[in-house]
Amino acid sequence: MDSLKIDLPGYISMNIVYTALAIIIVYILRSLILRIIHRNMKDLKLYYKTRRTINYIYFGVVLLLLISIWSETSSMSTYLGLASAGIAIALSDLLVNIAAFVFMIFKKPFSVGDRIEINGHAGDVIDQRLFQFTVMEIGNWVSNDQSTGRMIHIPNRLIFNHPLFNYNAGFKFIWHEVHVMLTFESNHNKAKEMFLNIAGKYTVQKTDTLEKELKEASRKYLIYYNNLTPIVYTDVKDSGIVLSIRYLCEPQKRRTTHEKVWEDILDITNREEDINLAYNTMRFVSEQVK
Repeated sequence: MDSLKIDLPGYISMNIVYTALAIIIVYILRSLILRIIHRNMKDLKLYYKTRRTINYIYFGVVLLLLISIWSETSSMSTYLGLASAGIAIALSDLLVNIAAFVFMIFKKPFSVGDRIEINGHAGDVIDQRLFQFTVMEIGNWVSNDQSTGRMIHIPNRLIFNHPLFNYNAGFKFIWHEVHVMLTFESNHNKAKEMFLNIAGKYTVQKTDTLEKELKEASRKYLIYYNNLTPIVYTDVKDSGIVLSIRYLCEPQKRRTTHEKVWEDILDITNREEDINLAYNTMRFVSEQVK
């Protein structure tokens, strides 16, 4: 039994040194490989995917080295078990982030390039890592889903606790609406027909590719549309008649198509005398005293 006893403080000290050396050496090798690849690879998307793969290999190699360093003797099993339990409690958030990362790799609730919204933050995913993913923010003080230029680093664990909205998963297009209020005196039937023509100019055209994507999405999700063509709905508000122009567009082109639709609407209202935009007004009716 005495032969199995080890100098615990000395054992831990040496293993800490070995651990530090292993991490430093593997990190230097990883950095050199990435530098060489970045210098010779022109395709940025391919470089990003290659860098992610190398990072996975890097973490795997480090993990294997740590296991080999810290599991040399069976007498350390109890100590390591207690230490692991303490570490698990202290680093619970980090472990949940890792579990969420594994979930994202296999279930793919979103991919790099998708536009998502989670916990009140929306943006285009530009990076996924072991503990967090990064989005290029849209919205906030900028209207119509335009980029703010800020990057948001979001912990992976939030995908377990908050609803995740994906603009691109399944069917890769979204429905957008432009609401136009006309005066009660306007020829709304004529306006409705002209607005429908405008929507037809900027909607995603019905092609074989569109039908194929919708069919492909329906295999995984219960997604189906009887009608993919644009439409104009009519409603009445206190200040006038509201025509809602509804059409399909790509998520990243919502602002562009929104602007073009409004430019055509303004051209129509400036040109047609019987189609006028409404605004909040107050009317007074007085009775003539005889």
